[in-house]
Amino acid sequence: MTLGEKIAKQRKELNYTQEQLADILGVSRQSISKWESDIAYHETDKLIELGKLFDCSMDYLLKEDVNEKQSTTPKKTETVWDKFKKQFHERKSEKMVFGMPLYHIGRNAHGFFAVGFKARGVFSIGLMSRGIFSLGFLSLGIISIGLLSLGLISAGTFSLGLLAVGSIALGLFAAGAISVGIVSFGALSVGCFSSGALAIGQYVAVGDHAHALIAIGESVADGGVYRHIGTLSSADMPLIVEWLDANIPSWFSWAKEIFKFYLI
Repeated sequence: MTLGEKIAKQRKELNYTQEQLADILGVSRQSISKWESDIAYHETDKLIELGKLFDCSMDYLLKEDVNEKQSTTPKKTETVWDKFKKQFHERKSEKMVFGMPLYHIGRNAHGFFAVGFKARGVFSIGLMSRGIFSLGFLSLGIISIGLLSLGLISAGTFSLGLLAVGSIALGLFAAGAISVGIVSFGALSVGCFSSGALAIGQYVAVGDHAHALIAIGESVADGGVYRHIGTLSSADMPLIVEWLDANIPSWFSWAKEIFKFYLI
């Protein structure tokens, strides 16, 4: 087996393209192609780099009669993390979509479908993820899911978005254990229109303890304009609707209608 054949074989075993191997070694893709075709030969320092990258001896690379690769590093027990890293070699599609690879899997991934520790793409998954559809520990996207999540539609332990769902949620529409929003639902809920065990609202609050201009509470109702304690009956609804229509500004009419639907 020639030197070029061995380079091609080891490159493919590591799931590298010629372009990716060229980037690692700091040479052109054409150089890698010529090496693998045995048309040209590389400098000694590049050969040493290949030996380290492929974890093989110079004898294996240079001697055509040596076809069994011998590792140059001491053998150790393979851990689950080692197995994961072995499978997580960079992969990149040659097909392009909107100027990006169709898929890219790597430490810093950028593609239509991107998976990596840092990922950017239309669909992205990563420790730090940015995309239209984003999933990650730190996630930013139109639709975003993560421990810390920011997006138009956002879900996570800490969530910020137009529509936010999370343990701590902040958004135009927010739902969570601790929730802050124009329309807010949560154990502790703060907003213009709020519902929760402890509900604090600028205009309307519904919950066990409710505090707002219009307060409807199971145990406590503290309302500046209207208060009701206990379960709402059908007879109460016309009066509630009347108070809502009379006291909610017109620019919040959409939120008022949502809350009417919620109450009814």
